[in-house]
Amino acid sequence: MATPPHIAVSPLAGALGAELTGVHLGQLNEAEFAEIRAAFLQHQVIFFRDQEITRDQHKAFGRRFGALHVHPFLQPLKTEGHPEFVVLESDEKHPFVAEAWHSDVTFQDTPPLGSVLRCIAAPEFGGDTMWANMYAAYEALSDTMQRLLSGLIAIHDTSRTFSRENYRIEHVGGKRAEQVVSAEHPVVRTHPETGRKALFVNSAFTNSLKGMKPAESTALLSFLYRHSESPDFSCRFRWRKNSVAMWDNRCTQHRVVADNLAAYRRMERVTINGDQPF
Repeated sequence: MATPPHIAVSPLAGALGAELTGVHLGQLNEAEFAEIRAAFLQHQVIFFRDQEITRDQHKAFGRRFGALHVHPFLQPLKTEGHPEFVVLESDEKHPFVAEAWHSDVTFQDTPPLGSVLRCIAAPEFGGDTMWANMYAAYEALSDTMQRLLSGLIAIHDTSRTFSRENYRIEHVGGKRAEQVVSAEHPVVRTHPETGRKALFVNSAFTNSLKGMKPAESTALLSFLYRHSESPDFSCRFRWRKNSVAMWDNRCTQHRVVADNLAAYRRMERVTINGDQPF
């Protein structure tokens, strides 16, 4: 007889996302972790409420999936002994939010596996985060478009973000890149654990398509960005203090809804190292 699950899994939307209840991330046994990992691979982004955990517990949970990533330009808690944390903080004077659809750090040769984001302070309303399913975005394309994309390589870099002259992230402990950092990845990547194919281009970091003329590259990437943003592929999460989201960076994109920029918002994130897309 199969062992009954310890954790309740409630899908959030048809495309992706599920809320998990009946577990505390700071006190996981092996059976509970196995259920979380299975839900993570199935639903791509998973959510937990009422997770009052320490930073060490936050890191320990992330490390169960792999070694933690240290962001090359965002290490606000380094002097406190936590270089692995990225802090996302905004208010009326610093209305900084990641409102463009993106996958994280795709300008590196080995982009992250995923991230674990905890809400420290949430607005009374607004400031939700959305995620999009890049398996579904790929599968919704015609066979002809899938064949075209299957052999293409995209160049990802920091030219529109961390290398941009007027890119201001000092208030979240960030710094500008002294030079443009870039990497090449397939436009369609195969997930190393599920074997499914997903679109792997994003408007924040994908600069161009290798081997194409600029006009061709711009036209095709623009189509793929708009296609990926379809609400049919998305879910939306409303934050409360001590809510946690964990997403698979290999097959999703995400963005913050910039609808209440005056409100105070603070999030803390750890990220898990990934592998080279293929």
